[in-house]
Amino acid sequence: MTPRDLDPRLLRAFLAVAEELHFTRAAARLYVAQQALSRDVRRLEQGLGAPLFVRTTRAVELTADGERLLPLARRVLAAHEELAAAFAGDGGSRPLLVDLNTDGPGTARTVLDRARELAPDCELMARFESGLTHAAAEIAAGRLDVSFGYADGLAPALRARLAQVPVRYEPLAVLLPDGHALAALEHVPLRALAGETVYAGAGNPRTLEWTGLARELFAGRGIEAAPPAPVAVGKDEFRRVMAKTGNPVLATVGFVDLPGCVKRPLTGPVPLSPLSMVWRKGFAHPGLDALRAAAAELAAGHGWLEVPPDSWLPSPASAAAASLTPGRGGG
Repeated sequence: MTPRDLDPRLLRAFLAVAEELHFTRAAARLYVAQQALSRDVRRLEQGLGAPLFVRTTRAVELTADGERLLPLARRVLAAHEELAAAFAGDGGSRPLLVDLNTDGPGTARTVLDRARELAPDCELMARFESGLTHAAAEIAAGRLDVSFGYADGLAPALRARLAQVPVRYEPLAVLLPDGHALAALEHVPLRALAGETVYAGAGNPRTLEWTGLARELFAGRGIEAAPPAPVAVGKDEFRRVMAKTGNPVLATVGFVDLPGCVKRPLTGPVPLSPLSMVWRKGFAHPGLDALRAAAAELAAGHGWLEVPPDSWLPSPASAAAASLTPGRGGG
């Protein structure tokens, strides 16, 4: 590799470390594993034939060659972004279609609201596709632009067509009918659900990723997944079916409050659902840039990507969470 053949990704890796002077923070900023970031920096150093950083156990500093590269890298990446925007077709002018999964409050709605503040001239149109499995297929087909959900639960072939960034590790909760024995508790320990039949979208082809996460959570805890059932569309139908079956429903803590039932956080351990934002690979739009900036800002400000010590994550997300947790090493 010569300087003429440098991959812009390697320059982005260098720039993040140069500005953060910390590999763990730089990896979190780029939403990549720290090992992958270190590998990209080494590749860049090998391609340029010069060390760019001095690494110790306590600090990361730029070498003289690193200082020389810094303004050049910024100019190259700015030109690269300008080129991408110039040939984005109608992606920069048409409305950006953003799936929020449900029409109500929640993390995705919070990110969208902040993105609209950051980019008031962009038209960000909300959609409600109810399930990332369905929304991701719509994104791959070009009928939708952005969605949120448990991306690691998608089929590998579909996931390979998407780009993603983690947004939040969302604590899970359980919806209970008002008269349920567990409704009197402020928090519901997972062990208290042993012997219960809990609904988690079984039978809904739009939410396969959510049902898969639930089955992993329930395994070995004596919790039975409710059998497939017709999909209830709308809040009134959902509430009616809940009242009829009496089954608890797995949800996130941000799920909309419904009359006739209570929402209780789950504990012991606190189960987390890894929420990512996904879009088509290669897609460019200023609204997407605003969404990514909003997600990063909110995650940093609210600790959305911090993992509590007494918590549970589905297996594909556990290693990634460890690599993004602050304090796991600097180089």
